[in-house]
Amino acid sequence: MKEQDTNKKEVIKKNDFIELEFTGYSEGKVFDSNIEEDLKQVSKDAKPQKSIIIVSQKMVVPGLDKAIEGKEIGKEYNIDLSYEEGFGARKRELVKTIPLKVFTQQKINPYPGATLMLDNHLAKIITISGARVVTDFNNPLSGKPISYKFKIKRKVTESKEKAESFFTNFMRFVPKLEEEKDKIILKGPKILEQVIETFKPKFKELVGLDLGFKEEAIKENPPKEKQDKKD
Repeated sequence: MKEQDTNKKEVIKKNDFIELEFTGYSEGKVFDSNIEEDLKQVSKDAKPQKSIIIVSQKMVVPGLDKAIEGKEIGKEYNIDLSYEEGFGARKRELVKTIPLKVFTQQKINPYPGATLMLDNHLAKIITISGARVVTDFNNPLSGKPISYKFKIKRKVTESKEKAESFFTNFMRFVPKLEEEKDKIILKGPKILEQVIETFKPKFKELVGLDLGFKEEAIKENPPKEKQDKKD
């Protein structure tokens, strides 16, 4: 009988919660990272954010999501992705002509090359002709091959941290919560109960716990008195 290999390292599987360290490259330049020294190449003032994702749940581009499965914790990897595996193909229908007044009404002064948020979507101004503005709503990296270096720092196993990561990724905020036996209880205003009801099956599937709710009124902070400062 063969002796069991006790040095075999754990590999990541579908639906695992992991802390991911990564840097993304396009045409040899960093476009995103949560590694401080790499992020400085994008912006000197940007601060790296811890990234906890759920594998196979479309929280990163498809090629990276697929590449993470089967990888070892703590080992650095490099991958090259086609545009189909990255941010997808450019779509002609996302290049739109918008009346100039749409921008001026929002006190926006558009100019060719400018990148801005318009109706909660990132857009790039292509040209301005009279009262018409040609605007591109494609992701700046669509249609381009990209590459990543990445490392799985750890697998998240603690239930409360998994719950917080779930809500960060699916709801973009973390409600007040506490852990009970085989259940996570969320606390907040009554309207929150209706929202989380839709997430119960997905939460059970990924976190492995039931999701409960307890109504709790929001405490409002009293307004701060304004003090006039005299020089």
